Amino acid sequence: QVQLVESGGGLVQAGGSLRLSCATSGRTFSHYPMGWFRQAPGKEREFVAAVTYFTGNTNYADSVKGRFTISRDNAKDTVYLQMNSLKPEDTAVYYCAADPYWPRIALNPAYWGQGTQVTVST
Repeated sequence: QVQLVESGGGLVQAGGSLRLSCATSGRTFSHYPMGWFRQAPGKEREFVAAVTYFTGNTNYADSVKGRFTISRDNAKDTVYLQMNSLKPEDTAVYYCAADPYWPRIALNPAYWGQGTQVTVST
């Protein structure tokens, strides 16, 4: 059974920080690009960030550049999303994703977690 399990969401004031984690189990994603998406109420799911396995190259949505940092611990099969300077518009359900192919990770990844809620208050 393939699983991606997110944690670390919660309620934070604007300007604060949160770190999301995504642990994988049931199958090794250790060579897969990993990413984060989010979906705000009434909006479509959108790409946030992605990271490769071998080189650690990253890709970010313009809306989070300079504030969010994606990283991974390959020994633990875990990917992280450090979110700083949070804004109310960052409020959303955040989803972890994985795909064997880098070009697809930001578009339509094959594997998804269940999501974790992030709420940023004013």
